[in-house]
Amino acid sequence: MVIDIAGIMRAIPHRYPFLLIDRVVELFPNVSAIGIKNVTANEEFFQGHFPGRPVMPGVLIIESMAQTAAVLVVGTLGPEEAGKLVYFMSVEGAKFRRPVAPGDQLRIHVEKQRNRGNVWKFAAVARVDGVTVAEATFTAMIMDQRAA
Repeated sequence: MVIDIAGIMRAIPHRYPFLLIDRVVELFPNVSAIGIKNVTANEEFFQGHFPGRPVMPGVLIIESMAQTAAVLVVGTLGPEEAGKLVYFMSVEGAKFRRPVAPGDQLRIHVEKQRNRGNVWKFAAVARVDGVTVAEATFTAMIMDQRAA
């Protein structure tokens, strides 16, 4: 299943400048998803991170992993769950292997490890041209916007 930007925006509440995935190219409900982030020189964070040597902040790579995971959750639970908020509970084993720069395309591989109720655990790896640039395991709580 492929989900374009309009489908992502129906699934999760994030908007510019904090919507950090452009497409989901694979989604296997209750199993895994692959999200795409096209990194461009126009990203606001590059103005200060770092002038003369733009590098995508690692925390934003982790956030792009979480947004891909959120689309996986909606793809698993169904469209009636769209727009729910995903709150980080923990981020473990985060590793950043090489800088991500304008012109790179992140392929974000997210795999559901388990879920119990509204708490989900994921393992994620971000790659550029097949080379791992970041990885992490994270736990998130899925909540209705009205209950948050």
